[in-house]
Amino acid sequence: MPEQRPSSWTSILSRPSRGQLVAGVLLAALGFAAVVQVNANSKDDKYVGARQGELISLINNLSLASQRAETEIAQLQQTRNSLRNDTQARRTALERAREQATDLGILAGTLPAVGPGVRITVKDPTAGVGTNQLLNGLEELRDAGAEAIEVNDTVRVVARTAISNSPDGGVSVDGRQLNPPYVIDAIGDPHTLATALDIRGGFDSLVKDAGGTVAVEQSQDVEIASVREPPTPDYAKPASGG
Repeated sequence: MPEQRPSSWTSILSRPSRGQLVAGVLLAALGFAAVVQVNANSKDDKYVGARQGELISLINNLSLASQRAETEIAQLQQTRNSLRNDTQARRTALERAREQATDLGILAGTLPAVGPGVRITVKDPTAGVGTNQLLNGLEELRDAGAEAIEVNDTVRVVARTAISNSPDGGVSVDGRQLNPPYVIDAIGDPHTLATALDIRGGFDSLVKDAGGTVAVEQSQDVEIASVREPPTPDYAKPASGG
C-alpha cells in the first residue's frame, strides 16, 4: 500500500514552528494589553462623563478629607508633645522629691552620711569631762554648720538628742552609756569646724580645764553610719493649706 503522508493540520499541531511560537506570544501580549486598556478606560469613563459641578464637588470632598487628616495629625502631635512634657515634668518632680527626701534624711539622722569634716578625740584621764563640755562642743559644731554628727561610732546626734552624766562614770547619750575616750565625727567644712572648736573659752578650753585633751583631725572622707528612727510627734500635726 502506498505510504500515507500526515495532513498539514496534524503537522502543525505536532510540530509547532518557531514562527508559530512567536505569533502565539505576540497574540498573548496583545490580549493582555487590550484587557489593561479596557480596565483603564472603564475607570476613566466615570470621570469623563461627569459634569463640572460633580467634579467640583469631588474636588471639595477630597480637600475636606485632606484637611481633616491634617487636623487629626496636628492633634495627635499635640497630644504626643503634651504627654512628653507631662512625663518630663513628673520625672523632674520625682527626682526633686527624692533629692529633698535624701537631704532631710541626712539632716534628721535617718540616713547614713559621708563627706568632708572632722574627727574629734576627747581623752579624759581624770574623769572630769562630762555633759557640760560635750554639750558645748556639739553646739559649737552645729553653729559652725555641721550637717551630721555621731558620737563613738554609735549614737547619731540630732535636734532632740539628750546628754546626761552617768552615775557609773562617762555620759548617757539618748539613753546609751558612753565612756571615754569620746570620739565625735562631724560632716561639714573641715576648716570651719576645726576653727570653731579652737575658739578661746570654747570647747577645747573647757575640756582642758576639766583635765582632758582634745585632738582634731580634718578629713575629706568622714563616714557616719549610725541612724535614728524618725520620731512620731505627740501633739504637732500638719497645718491645713489655705
